[in-house]
Amino acid sequence: MKLRSIISAFIILVSLQAVNAQNIDTGNSIVTFEVSNMAFKTVEGSFKGMKGAVKFDENNLSESSFQVCIDAATVNTENEDRDKHLKNEDFFEVETYPEICFTSTSIVKSTSGYTAKGMLKMHGVEKEVEIPFSVKDNTFEGTLVIDRYDYKVGGSGKFMVGREINLKIKSVVKSDSI
Repeated sequence: MKLRSIISAFIILVSLQAVNAQNIDTGNSIVTFEVSNMAFKTVEGSFKGMKGAVKFDENNLSESSFQVCIDAATVNTENEDRDKHLKNEDFFEVETYPEICFTSTSIVKSTSGYTAKGMLKMHGVEKEVEIPFSVKDNTFEGTLVIDRYDYKVGGSGKFMVGREINLKIKSVVKSDSI
């Protein structure tokens, strides 16, 4: 009888976790970026192909998490030659490093919303970052500034491209049910 109760409790817990799981709506999620070019111009672009899982409960942040990746080969600046160059070994090296991923280690409430702390892995380098974000109607929106030198993207010799990259993240999730 006791074993049956334990098994029942386990099944209920697994079911509750599955109900709370949210997958990313790839078609409606995007990461946009801005970077200075030649110190007087700004290049804008985007990445698509976002996938992963989000578990977010504003009443239980300690059990909330993000596991999100984007497809590095989707880089798009609306300039075919530049995009091809960004995909090669001078920058993202998408054949070797096909994804850029973020895995949260904690999520905390902030004065303007929330902050996800975790590890960003890009171009074979993993660094701790903090992403301030807000959430409304199954849409998470956040911002992040990264130093491309930290991730060895473009190398320090690429003076034409700015060092800091401003990112805007929009992740739309859909709830899954059993």
